[in-house]
Amino acid sequence: FICCLAVSDMLVSIGNLAEMLFMLLLEHGVLVMRPSIIRHMDSVIDTLICSSVVSSLSFLGVIAVDRYITIFYALRYHSIMTLQRAVVTMASVWLASTVSSTVLIAYYRSNTVLLCLIGFFLFMLVLMLVLYIHMFALARHHLHSISSQQKPPTAHRGGSLKGAVTLTILLGVFFICWGPFFFHLILIVTCPTNPFCTCFFSYFNLFLILIICNSVI
Repeated sequence: FICCLAVSDMLVSIGNLAEMLFMLLLEHGVLVMRPSIIRHMDSVIDTLICSSVVSSLSFLGVIAVDRYITIFYALRYHSIMTLQRAVVTMASVWLASTVSSTVLIAYYRSNTVLLCLIGFFLFMLVLMLVLYIHMFALARHHLHSISSQQKPPTAHRGGSLKGAVTLTILLGVFFICWGPFFFHLILIVTCPTNPFCTCFFSYFNLFLILIICNSVI
């Protein structure tokens, strides 16, 4: 799952670099193509970037679920997460990401498509939030139990603080990097002509850079 996440993040960067190189070659006259071919190439690159972004987001959720099973069902982990199920999960994520991204690029002006994408992001955010907080709470409870059994009892504040910091960084980076982009989509659906929304739309490239930063982090 981590390897798949790494591949997804790498494809995000490759897709953006390919698009930038393609546009620079066109602007400087190195590439001469018909407008229809340029639109087709642009759609293919956008689909690659979008599918990589969606799969990266999906594998973050899959990894959270896998860690949750590891902690709460440790003795049954190998019977629950078999190699076959892992392969099916990975293939399903790649397939679903490719299909959904193709639909998104083809119908990107549709509010229904944007609402589905927003719902997907919110679902992943809530899923990760619930699972990681539950795992952190269990770890904190174990630290408290261990310290209470020791003579004299030792402080467990340091371990709890470290876990809280790790959890905050993990979810904080996710929300900061992805939040503005999906807030942008929400504004497109709710107030596309409002002056504030129009001003916010002008920072779209910055939001894409934040998504790439999430891949780097």
